[in-house]
Amino acid sequence: MRSFSLFKNTLLFSLILMTSCGISSKSLKNSANSADYEDPVTDVRAAIKTGADNYEQYLPLLKGKRTGIVTNQTGIIKYIAKDEDTIRTINIVDFLYTVQTENGEINITKIFAPEHGFRGTADAGELIKDGRDTKTGLPIISLYDNNKKPKPEHLQDIDIMVFDLQDVGARFYTYISSLHYVMEACAENNIPLIVLDRPNPNGRIIDGPILEPEFQSFVGMHPIPVLHGMTIGEYARMINGQNWLANGAQCNLTVISCSNYKRTMQYNLPVKPSPNLPNSQAIKLYPSLCFFEGTDVSVGRGTNMQFQIYGAPFLPDDGFSFTPAPNEGAKSPKHNGVTCYGEDLTDVRRVKRLELKWLLKAYNDTNDKANFFTPFFTKLAGTKLLQQQIESGMSESEIRRTWEDGLDAFKEMRRQYLIYPE
Repeated sequence: MRSFSLFKNTLLFSLILMTSCGISSKSLKNSANSADYEDPVTDVRAAIKTGADNYEQYLPLLKGKRTGIVTNQTGIIKYIAKDEDTIRTINIVDFLYTVQTENGEINITKIFAPEHGFRGTADAGELIKDGRDTKTGLPIISLYDNNKKPKPEHLQDIDIMVFDLQDVGARFYTYISSLHYVMEACAENNIPLIVLDRPNPNGRIIDGPILEPEFQSFVGMHPIPVLHGMTIGEYARMINGQNWLANGAQCNLTVISCSNYKRTMQYNLPVKPSPNLPNSQAIKLYPSLCFFEGTDVSVGRGTNMQFQIYGAPFLPDDGFSFTPAPNEGAKSPKHNGVTCYGEDLTDVRRVKRLELKWLLKAYNDTNDKANFFTPFFTKLAGTKLLQQQIESGMSESEIRRTWEDGLDAFKEMRRQYLIYPE
């Protein structure tokens, strides 16, 4: 791979320019600090090489093999292209396809796309059809809706699989569910899997109720807390080690780890991991605010401040409001076209745990409490107990104490699968 040998690991990614989505609000802020994807003061990405960046370790494993890849817009790599002297970013598929074209040593046969699609623009839960990548012409297989697990016929022309997705560290973020099904399919079809690891932007936090087996779903497949504090590579090791695959199957797993990464680092993602996580503030607040997805309260889908605000028409007017309207990733947002009253969290600077205070405040301010929760809330919580605790009037501190034993047991189990220092 001579044309890639000048790779450098001391480059800050380019600033991601966020395009404002249409909103209607009498007081919604458009602060540069909250709208920009970068946080230059705390950005550590220049020092870190992701698993994808450590291509010297995995390209030899792909040489001469028919390769499938699970990825999307988050699967990016830093490199110097042939006949260029500027380091730039490129999608992992385009990178491997370039290697294939220039050297003929790698044969990419198929792309597998998770929720939100290969380019990451589809709504949450939206049906994504199979197709072809317009740039490379490679076939794309959707891993969502009724096709979450690759079928044997999808794998007939694959000798080895690569998995490169940017997770955000929350149990209900479905990329780790896709990881489970890909590992299971690979194990059942004797296909080795290479996971290209990436930092967890919420990697310092382990918190929340442990999922109970009877509430397993695509938004929660394993008995872990809401915030697990692991990278996706570490999580893959746990799936194997805990025998969570069907019939105790074991995936032939290789994790290409990150270099120069510590879990204590505050890592800001270079691209949106999905349409409704537009910046680092949304990613920090997502684990706490996602519980609203199981209620009649909006988390700002249909605005340009998704998962940084919340509100509903039935909450008190305390001076902040917004009006959801269709945009990228929210073609039909909750309370579409209706003024919602709630709270602006764009200035919340530190999130050190799973916060329940906003959920409790909204519930306590709601007149029709019987219709506040939807059945989806239990799937997100992974237990019926949280809703019961809120409805019974328990305080946040009282609720949090009920998580302690489960969290202690998880932390002990988790330790054996860690790759990076705490």
